[in-house]
Amino acid sequence: MQQSQPGGNPADPETPRPASPAPGQPGAAEPLDPAPAAAGTGTAGTGAAARHPGTAAIPGYDGAASPRPGLAEPERQVTRAGMIWAAVASALVVLVLLIIFILQNQELVQVKFFGLEGAVSLGMSLFIAAVGGGVLVAMAGAARIIQLRAAAHRRRVQAGRNR
Repeated sequence: MQQSQPGGNPADPETPRPASPAPGQPGAAEPLDPAPAAAGTGTAGTGAAARHPGTAAIPGYDGAASPRPGLAEPERQVTRAGMIWAAVASALVVLVLLIIFILQNQELVQVKFFGLEGAVSLGMSLFIAAVGGGVLVAMAGAARIIQLRAAAHRRRVQAGRNR
């Protein structure tokens, strides 16, 4: 903190300042409290504010680096409504991107499939191809799920017979 003569402006560079004596010398001022007590807290700079300047105004801050083990934040539970909301929001984002893709690819292309022939926009033909690929993946996944359920059912029946 800058000191100035009585009546002088400490921010004014023209104001002469007296030299401060070294600590421990006669006439040296007592050291200032590094963290004055916050109004109404009743502490004299010995708490978290003394260790971490600028944190005295944070309610509930005790200066600990990590939370106490007994006061851990409760774990958030995933609900069905939350999962459905996330799925719907994601689907809407994908749908908007898909609409933009189709609108930007309006050029007509000639498509031939098993003897059928026609002109379709490029975006729509790629969308139809993607849906067809998704159907194939869904069919393969459904077949695998059926296999796994059948194997689990056989194990349950076998375990029931061995009792």
